[in-house]
Amino acid sequence: MFSGAFVAIVTPFKNGKVDEEKFRELIEFQIENGTNGIVPCGTTGESATLTYEEHKRLIKIAVEQVKGRVPVIAGAGSNNTMESLELIEFAKNVKADGALVITPYYNKPTQEGLYLHYKYLAETTKFPIVMYNVPGRTGTDLLPETVERLSKIPNIVGIKEATGSVQRTCEILERVSREDFTVLSGDDAIVYPLICVGAKGVISVLSNIAPKDMATLVEKALKGEYEEAKRLHYKLLPLAKALFIETNPIPVKTALSMMGMIEEELRLPLCRMSEKNKETLRKTLINYGLIRG
Repeated sequence: MFSGAFVAIVTPFKNGKVDEEKFRELIEFQIENGTNGIVPCGTTGESATLTYEEHKRLIKIAVEQVKGRVPVIAGAGSNNTMESLELIEFAKNVKADGALVITPYYNKPTQEGLYLHYKYLAETTKFPIVMYNVPGRTGTDLLPETVERLSKIPNIVGIKEATGSVQRTCEILERVSREDFTVLSGDDAIVYPLICVGAKGVISVLSNIAPKDMATLVEKALKGEYEEAKRLHYKLLPLAKALFIETNPIPVKTALSMMGMIEEELRLPLCRMSEKNKETLRKTLINYGLIRG
């Protein structure tokens, strides 16, 4: 159902508040540069420090600004099933196209608990759900056998796979027989190899700063134009590395600030980059041609 290069879009702040004007500008920048979909209020959008009012407002703005030009997959996860249900229902009511639902974090449910969590959300809302597995963040790993069970529920349409493992994607695709079930990479550094083994795209941090190249990489790889896709993979790789030298989204928001697109502002407990890492990031952006030296 969902394929291509989706951006896990940042949430710009100014003086402690969501900068709605800049958020709209960032969405336009993405669409103008070929991004295939917008994902607000995910990890990169600092969902953990947004109020529920802000979270819902950002989803609503995204849908309004996009105007149906590309899909909007709204971040709607929680470690509380009922809170996640509330966010999914809101996304559905404002006409988003789907919901990105992270595995419940901190409370470490069993595989059966994860299955029941997603099953309840899917069957209650009847809304397209993309599961999101990032055990490095959540402390919980959604295993391939559980993904297989959940793929039998029609409106669970895919998974954002962010274990950083090509093998994991192979294991999922080997188990899941549905042709319309989509695996999207959650790791910018391995988008190309994941598409080569059957993934259909990416929900990307890197697309915030280099959307055209990421969208082209995905397009070429999906078309089987592997040499050009591989060239772009290696071109983008230094950016992918630099954007994770500190906790995401600290580096990508710093990069956007260096590019003059947003304020360099995060919410505690996230803080500004160390000067050493900031200089590394700056040199990478200069080498890529995103800023001047």
